[in-house]
Amino acid sequence: MPELFVTNFNRNFTGVSATAANVIRQQAKRYDLRLVGHPLPGCPDPITLGEARRLSRHAPDGRAFAIWHVRRNTEMRAAIWARDVLRLPIRIVFTSAAQRRHSAFPRWLISRMDAVVATTESAADYVPHVRAVVPHGVDCDMFTPAQDRDAAWSALGYGGERGVATVGRIRPEKGTDLFVEAMLNLLPRNPGTVALVIGRATREHEGFLRGLKDQIASAGLQERILFPGEIPADQLPALMRALSLVVQLPRYEGYGMAPLEGMASGVPFVGSDTGYYRAFSAQGRCGVVVPLESAGAAAEAACNLLEPSRHDAAAKAARDVAEHSFSAQAEADGIDAVYKELWATPPR
Repeated sequence: MPELFVTNFNRNFTGVSATAANVIRQQAKRYDLRLVGHPLPGCPDPITLGEARRLSRHAPDGRAFAIWHVRRNTEMRAAIWARDVLRLPIRIVFTSAAQRRHSAFPRWLISRMDAVVATTESAADYVPHVRAVVPHGVDCDMFTPAQDRDAAWSALGYGGERGVATVGRIRPEKGTDLFVEAMLNLLPRNPGTVALVIGRATREHEGFLRGLKDQIASAGLQERILFPGEIPADQLPALMRALSLVVQLPRYEGYGMAPLEGMASGVPFVGSDTGYYRAFSAQGRCGVVVPLESAGAAAEAACNLLEPSRHDAAAKAARDVAEHSFSAQAEADGIDAVYKELWATPPR
């Protein structure tokens, strides 16, 4: 019987999906693991929820129970049903990244978890049953620096001499408008730079997107601020390693993987003061953190980081910090310790 079931009930590839996939690729080398729900890149083929329940009827060899690792409300509900109603021999681990108070129903769900892994010290303040604080990690085998950044950028076909990008849903919370404002400031001073907005707008934010495009057109920069849409997960590493800078200016972020994916690719970042960006920056060696809502400060920071002498040093530091402080392997190690603690606990 499998020891570990990891759920992914969202068919869209989100930030939660990306962080889960990074860890699953590591965990699949260590455990008899099943992915439950929708596929994730580089991970084992998924099974259905029904199959997971069937395989969980009996405890795995040498264990009193299997572990279900969940990351979303729907996944917590399914796991609670399996444990408490179907009475399957499982324990539930939940990863929590939110750095704010959950609403009432998620709070109740989280209260029913056997163990919680918080991704930051701040996130740990908002949830019970925290067994460990384990920062998300990036897959440093998948995200790697380009041997020739100029050639990698040229191969993408976006024009210009270098690329700057923001990655995420196009909406106010993600600060897409702040990125555009920063680029309207930066690009006239950096004629070889092209800016990319990687992501899509849902129907409710289509008007927001139109407004951004109108603003860009009014500035005559529609050929240099581009909206390629979502990039498939398997193509994202090639994009990241071709960039010169990642710029993330959300108004709120629970954690934020885009700077880490850039760092593993040898790309420094500019980020707003939210998520875990300040920790990623390593006191400014890998990136610059600016105050919330500060598009002007972001433009200045980006301009400084694009200076060749500073960029080269920041790019090297970024890869080093990603490998040694924020790798997916280190995250898997931290989660393993929680599993082992649970398995060492006598069954109920």
